[in-house]
Amino acid sequence: MTDFGQIQRRELGALAEDLGGLDPQQWRAATLCADWDVEEVVAHLGAATRFTLATWFLSMLGARFDADVHNRRRLAEFRGATPQETLERFRQVGTIRLPTKWSPFGLSEVIVHAEDIRRPLGLRHAYDPAGLLEVARFLAGRDFAVKSKTLVKGLALRATDADFRTGAGPQVEGPLLSFVMVMSHRPAFLADLGGDGAPELSRRLAP
Repeated sequence: MTDFGQIQRRELGALAEDLGGLDPQQWRAATLCADWDVEEVVAHLGAATRFTLATWFLSMLGARFDADVHNRRRLAEFRGATPQETLERFRQVGTIRLPTKWSPFGLSEVIVHAEDIRRPLGLRHAYDPAGLLEVARFLAGRDFAVKSKTLVKGLALRATDADFRTGAGPQVEGPLLSFVMVMSHRPAFLADLGGDGAPELSRRLAP
């Protein structure tokens, strides 16, 4: 069985290392995650490691099940007075255990939000291959936090750098990381994908 917690810890540590080299302007840079800057994405990701299923449910209940309100509150709670304080808090985090510690969902959150930060800043990172593959299969197989399975329904996906093939229909091919990001509704990665099905995938992701 894949140890998602161990992979998360390595990926969170690698992201913290990258963040340690940022200058003040880079902390304020835009990311691929809505209207959040780098520090806000880091605080959001850090906050996610504090939840159990019970505390997450209570937070959502307090936000009347408005995910945006829930996310803003917990982000503000985790964020420090300065980016360096936020980073120090981030260096101490555990792992995301939702919905369970055996689920690939937590690792998907870590990878996707790390790329939300890295891609706009031009930072490259080689993610754990086994973990990335499990995340891709998870996203292609179900709608959970995002409608990833629905997004790629009726398309055949084939990674050019990993043993990942799923679906039937017009083919889309490209790097595994780009599939993970596109299935997480990050259109910036569509440019990495090709094949007869790529235009349809792009159409589905259009605003």
